[in-house]
Amino acid sequence: MSSRTTFLSRLIGLYCLLISLAMFAHKQTMVAAVTALAHDPLQLYMVGAIVTPIGLAMVLGHNVWSGGARPVLVTLIGWGTLIKGLIYLFIPQTAAPAFFLGGLQYAPLFYLYATVTLLLGLYLSIGAGREHGAS
Repeated sequence: MSSRTTFLSRLIGLYCLLISLAMFAHKQTMVAAVTALAHDPLQLYMVGAIVTPIGLAMVLGHNVWSGGARPVLVTLIGWGTLIKGLIYLFIPQTAAPAFFLGGLQYAPLFYLYATVTLLLGLYLSIGAGREHGAS
């Protein structure tokens, strides 16, 4: 596995672990933040302006579609990050609350999102740690 894949896997994995722990510790704050974001066009634009170049960097630097589950997962996360940033930039303000709060069911599915984030973080960081330790 490439050193870039290992680095990104560790970075994304640790980020997901930390974010999921924060989600579990501060559910009300996280739901309030997403609700506020969905209703504020300036915040949506700012988040999109930050997330889009991160996604672009990941796609340009790691567009790997072979070599096992972890490299492909890192690539999918890069594409997902880019798409997420573009959604934040281009979603019509009138559609944002329905999309984020209604369509994605953020509040009702909060613990599912937090658990998936935690499991993703564990998979990426532990797998990359094993790979890093073996080299």
